[in-house]
Amino acid sequence: MHEQAYVNRIVKEAVRHGLVEGITVEVGELALIPPEELEEALQATKWEVKVVVKPATVECRCTYRGPPKITEKGHDFNIYHCPACGRLAPKILDGKDVVLKDVRVREADE
Repeated sequence: MHEQAYVNRIVKEAVRHGLVEGITVEVGELALIPPEELEEALQATKWEVKVVVKPATVECRCTYRGPPKITEKGHDFNIYHCPACGRLAPKILDGKDVVLKDVRVREADE
C-alpha cells in the first residue's frame, strides 16, 4: 500500500500553499503506482482531484527513442519493451514520476 506514501507527500506539499480546494497530479505512464489507485487514495482529502497521465519516453541501445511497448502493468511494476528491437526495459527518459502540478487554494476572504 505504498500509495499512502505518495498521498502523504502530495498532501504535505499542497497544504504549504494554503487552504486547498483542489489539486492536479501528473502520473507518468511508467510510474510505480497506477493513476486510478492514486486518484482513489487522494479522494480521502475531500479536495477536487485531477490526475493526468504523462506518456512515457524511452531510449534503447538500438537507437530507438519514443514511447515504449508496455506489455504488463501492475501495482508496483511495469513490463515494457523497445518497440523497434524488442529489448526488455530500455532506459526511461520521461514518464516515470508522480508530480504535483497545480494547487488550487481558497481565497482568504472566503
